[in-house]
Amino acid sequence: MQTLKLSIIGMPDKIPNFSLGLLQIISKEVNFAGGKRHYNLVKEILPSNYNWEFIKIPISEFMATIEAKPGHWIIFASGDPLFFGIANTLNRELPNAKILIYPNKNSLQMLGHKLLVNYGEYQMVTLTGRPWKALDKVLINRVTHLGILTDLNKTPKAIAQRMLDAGITNYTMQVGECLGANDECIYNLSIETASKTNFKTPNCLFLKQTETSFLQKGINETYFETLAGRPNMITKMPFRIATLSYMNLHNKTVFWDIGACSGSVSIEAKLNYPHLTVISFEIRPECIGIINRNIKKFKVPGIETKTGDFIDVDKSSLPKPDAIFLGGYGGKMNEILNNANLFLENKGILAFNSVSKKSTALFINWITQNSYSIIHKAILTLDENNPIQILIAEKHM
Repeated sequence: MQTLKLSIIGMPDKIPNFSLGLLQIISKEVNFAGGKRHYNLVKEILPSNYNWEFIKIPISEFMATIEAKPGHWIIFASGDPLFFGIANTLNRELPNAKILIYPNKNSLQMLGHKLLVNYGEYQMVTLTGRPWKALDKVLINRVTHLGILTDLNKTPKAIAQRMLDAGITNYTMQVGECLGANDECIYNLSIETASKTNFKTPNCLFLKQTETSFLQKGINETYFETLAGRPNMITKMPFRIATLSYMNLHNKTVFWDIGACSGSVSIEAKLNYPHLTVISFEIRPECIGIINRNIKKFKVPGIETKTGDFIDVDKSSLPKPDAIFLGGYGGKMNEILNNANLFLENKGILAFNSVSKKSTALFINWITQNSYSIIHKAILTLDENNPIQILIAEKHM
C-alpha cells in the first residue's frame, strides 16, 4: 500500500516568493490542496497536470479524499501550519501519514514584528472556527496581554462588541489587516471604536490591558442589583458558593440557571468556572435588564439569557446541560423539573436551595420518582435568618 505523505507549506497572504528548493518540490507533484485564497495565490506556479482539492469545513471530507488517494500531497496553509493550524488536525487524525512542515511566519508573529512588541508576553487564543469560550475564559481571568486569531464571524468588531456587552473596556485593540499583502493595514483602537469598525479579512489582533481589573469571586449579595422591592430575592453569597462547590462544576460543561432573577448564581458560576457554558432562564422581562447590568458590573462575558416561562422557552437549539440550578419555580416545581429532566444529561447534577419543609418534600418526592439520587445534603444558617437546606441530586437513566 502506498504511504500517505503530506508536505504542508506555510505561506503569506500574497503571491509567495518560494525558495528554489520548494519550487522544485512543487513542480514534481500532482496533488495539491488548500483554501480558495491559497489557490488564487499559487495557481500560476502549479504544474500543468495538477489536481487541486479545496479544503472546507468540515475537514473530514478532505481527509477522506486524501486517504482514498494516498501518495504525496502538497497542502498550502497560512503562516505557520502548526500555530493553531491545519497541520495539528492532520497530525492528530492521520497518525500513519508522513508529514513535513515548511513554515512561514504566523499572523500574530507578523503583527508583533510590525508593532515592535514582545509578543512572547501575549497569551494566544484562537477563535477560528471555534466557540467563544476560550476568549471568555481569558477575559474573566483578567489576562493582561492577549493575541487573538479571528474568523469571518468572530471578527475584531464582534469581539469588541462582546467585550462591551460584558462591561470590559479596559483594553486597547491593535488589529493587523491583510498582513504581508499589498493592502496591509494596522489599527490601534479603543474597544468602543473597534465595535463600530469593519475590517478586511484576513485579520488578527492584540488586546492589551490599560488598567487593572479586580477579579471578584464570592460576591456579597448587597453588591448586586436586585428586583425593585424584593432585595432579599437573591441567593446569598455563602449558600451560592457552597451550592456551586457541591455541584463539582469543574467537571461539567453546560450550566442552566432556572429562575435566575438577578443572575447572581449564573455570574458566580461563570467567574469560578469560566469554561462553563452558562444559560440563565428568567420569567420576568425586567430581570433580563438586571442580569445584564450585573454582568457588566462584574465583567463576565459568556452568559446567555432567556426570558419567559421556562417550560415554554424553546430549548431545542441550546446545548444540553450537565448541571442545573433550580433558583425559582413559581409554584410549579414538578412541571419545571419534568421539563428540565428532558434535557439534563445522564449523570447530570440538579441543585436546589430549599427554604421550607414543604419545598424540601416536593423536591425529594420528585427526585425519588424520577431516578435521581441525593449525593449532597447540607443545612446552613446565616445570621438570624432561617436555615437553608442545600440539596444536590444526580440523574440516573
